This record gives sequence, structure tokens and C-alpha cells, in this order.
Amino acid sequence: MNWVAPIKDEETLQKFREALRAVDDKYYILFEIGIGTGLQLQDILQFRVKDVRNKDALHAVIGTRQIERIFPLKPELQAVIEDFIAGRDDDEYLITGYASTNKPLSREQAYRIFKQTGSKIGLKSIGTQTMRKTFAWRYYKETGDIHYIQTLLNHASPNITFRYIGEKPNIQVIYDKITEDENQKAMNYLLNDKRGINDIDIIIGELKQIRRQLSGKKQSPAFYGRVDALLEQMHDIIKDFNQ
Repeated sequence: MNWVAPIKDEETLQKFREALRAVDDKYYILFEIGIGTGLQLQDILQFRVKDVRNKDALHAVIGTRQIERIFPLKPELQAVIEDFIAGRDDDEYLITGYASTNKPLSREQAYRIFKQTGSKIGLKSIGTQTMRKTFAWRYYKETGDIHYIQTLLNHASPNITFRYIGEKPNIQVIYDKITEDENQKAMNYLLNDKRGINDIDIIIGELKQIRRQLSGKKQSPAFYGRVDALLEQMHDIIKDFNQ
């Protein structure tokens, strides 16, 4: 499975929007709601026409923690939506699979169109998760608040969220949010049955394996690229830790 990444530059984002509109306005509307709210695809597909008719904002409840978000609809998007739903019944699904049925678009069809459309403009790491990842990345860049995104997406740690949005972990941001209670829990965990030492030994073992591969027969170019990226991140993490 190909890695799905957020779209991080506005020019590419706009090209993808335009390419989706060229296929069908419903895919453009779907994408805009996705990158604006952070909702999962299956939740967006449950929207009805009445949820957007004559609205200048969408109310969304995100994830298992039921976090409420308001997504303002820009005038140009409102205009597209109003044209798209003109003459349709309030209780119809907003994004349908076929005009002749009132069944929501399938996730498989959404994925297929996103992949095909991305390919046309040179985007390889594209999928339906691109919407949520783009939303999360943009929110983090605007606010620097990785912990809000972590909570919103129900991730176990900020490190998972950093990886999710394709960013290097900002260790200082993580350190600044650690409470005394969390420090105590960490101490208890690391000292119990020498778990901390055991975890470090596992990491050392993995690094020794990589070292043996570097010293042995020649690997694929991709291997050296991954090792270089790994070592660069480790240098940054250790530097931040020592400070």
C-alpha cells in the first residue's frame, strides 16, 4: 500500500481542487469538507442536503472524543454547493454515488477518483486519508498545537501525530506538555523490571543490524535514503534531549 501524505503547498492543493471539479463537483465538495473539518470520509458521506442548504458554516463532531468544530464555508464554496443541491430534497444524501439513487458515494469510488485525479497532476501519495492529513497538517502549521490534533485524532502520543502529518517530532513541544504525574508514571514504567534498559537494548540491537547492513554487501538506494533520514532524525532528537 502506498503511503498517503498531506498536501503541503497551496499551488498543488489548488491544482487538485480544480482537477476534482473537472471530474464532478461532488468530489470537490467532499474534499473541501474533509480538509476543512478533519472528519473521516465515512462521516462526511453521512451529510444530507439539509446539512448544507443555506448554511455559511458546517457543524462537525469529530472522533471518539466528540470534539466539536465549526467549518466556515467560503462564499465560492457556498455557491458551488447551492448549485449542486438545487432542486434536491433536503433528506437526500449530499454526496451520492449515482444521480438516480439516494445512496451515499462508496468509499471505494471516492478512493479511486482521488487516486486517478492525483495521478493526472503528478501526486502519487494520495488517497481519501489525504483530506484528514491535510487538515491536520494545516492546523498544526497555523497553530503549532500538536496536542489538539493528537486529541482530535485520538492518537496515543504526539509522536504518532507528527508521523501522521509527515513532520519531524518537535521534542521540545512534547517536553513542555509533560506533567509531574506523567513524569512519575514514566519513571515507574522505565524502572519496573528494567523496562527502560530493555527498550534501549532493543533499539541498540536494531541499530547494530543496520550497521551490519551498511558494512556488508551493497543495498538498494532506497535503503541508504531511509538510513540517512533515520540518522538525521536521531541526531535532532538526541540534541533536543540533551538540551
